[in-house]
Amino acid sequence: MGAPRTFYPAFVVLKGRKCVVVGGGRVAGRKVNDLLKAEAAVTVISPALTPALKRLKDNGRITHRARGFKSSDLSKAFLAIAATGLEETNLRVAAAAEQMGILVNVVDHPELCSFIVPSSFRRGPLQVAVSTSGASPALARAIRKDMEARYGGVFGKYLHKVRALRKKAVKKIASASEREKFLRLLAGPGVIRKLLKGKEPGLPVLPGLPSKKLGKKK
Repeated sequence: MGAPRTFYPAFVVLKGRKCVVVGGGRVAGRKVNDLLKAEAAVTVISPALTPALKRLKDNGRITHRARGFKSSDLSKAFLAIAATGLEETNLRVAAAAEQMGILVNVVDHPELCSFIVPSSFRRGPLQVAVSTSGASPALARAIRKDMEARYGGVFGKYLHKVRALRKKAVKKIASASEREKFLRLLAGPGVIRKLLKGKEPGLPVLPGLPSKKLGKKK
């Protein structure tokens, strides 16, 4: 094994992009579900599928190639995930992806990955991802569960309102410095404390906008 890889953290838009999952077991199924949540166009390469994956195929949610992996399966793919449990197959997927310049993740082998999938959770617009760069996925999950328990649904509710107010501020406050000053109020010192207590903070008043109109649709 070579030196540990350094990964660049990023959130990627996968909507409509071809993503290939090699493998048809439970681990592959979890990867497929995550990709579908991101609205990716998923192709699964595997001689057999779990009942859950078969239902996705029957419902037209995924494309299935009922055979072993071929390098040509990665043609026009944005990324690939090798989740077969077979080292020889996973190595072939990694090698083909590397040669074709395609992002690849090999389950449980970070040294073969050009991207890794963090342990994550979502609260509306808030998405929190935790990674140990493959050193300990179990610890990443434990940290994620701890944060997930503390960062409740109130974060999502607050952020939906913040997003709407931010759009108004960008249009209404011409001065960049004044706009930045106003937007900082949305994440002031007391905001996180209230949110962690499960309480939704009040929103600052946009200059020239009566407070009673905040958060209301026209």
